Amino acid sequence: MGPLPTCKNRRACGPPERTVIGVGGPGRLRRTGAVWALAVVILGGCQTWQATPGMPGAPPPLQNPLLVPAVDREFLWSQLVDTVDDYFKIQREERVRQVGEVVLEGRIETLPQDGATLLEPWRKDSTPGFEKLHSTLQTVRRRATVRVTPADNGYLVEVAVIKEQENPLVAPPVSAGQAAMRNEGSVDHGHEQGGTVRPAAVWIPLGRDVSLEQRMLAEIRARLTS
Repeated sequence: MGPLPTCKNRRACGPPERTVIGVGGPGRLRRTGAVWALAVVILGGCQTWQATPGMPGAPPPLQNPLLVPAVDREFLWSQLVDTVDDYFKIQREERVRQVGEVVLEGRIETLPQDGATLLEPWRKDSTPGFEKLHSTLQTVRRRATVRVTPADNGYLVEVAVIKEQENPLVAPPVSAGQAAMRNEGSVDHGHEQGGTVRPAAVWIPLGRDVSLEQRMLAEIRARLTS
């Protein structure tokens, strides 16, 4: 048998080249899905799945607004702030205050916050179960508003948690000035006076996170009735 022919063209004689799929291609999606599925299987055993209000075996849902007993206003406010601070970063506070003979309602607003994932069990802003899984597989954020309204025999505490999901298929809005700069062919370094410009994400409203509202209300009730 004569000597084997020498392959001078590696592309022709070598093994077929691997096809590299782009960042958004189906290959990456399948690999990403497999990684997340494995993470869910591994970490799922460490999570306690929370029963949704209305399901068999679940405790009856708390009223929202929740009536809490009449307590000292300073004590009430400190407990509310301490509770909300365990879940979100507070952006603005308006305390319950009395003007003349009228007691005005109070309000706490938080900053939007990316949802806690399965890899962050110490965070409380995603309830165990579907909400934590959703925050792991998708970019989800939440923000909370707490209203305190004086009542005849106490205070009505309303907790509203708004949930949104980032839409990666929609490009962030571009101002007319930015569009003009790009059309002129100049280099956009992403800076303006005051710091780096970060394009605003496009968020899809998903309604209210009832499970987190119930969790926060239960903690508030425990603090004020113990």
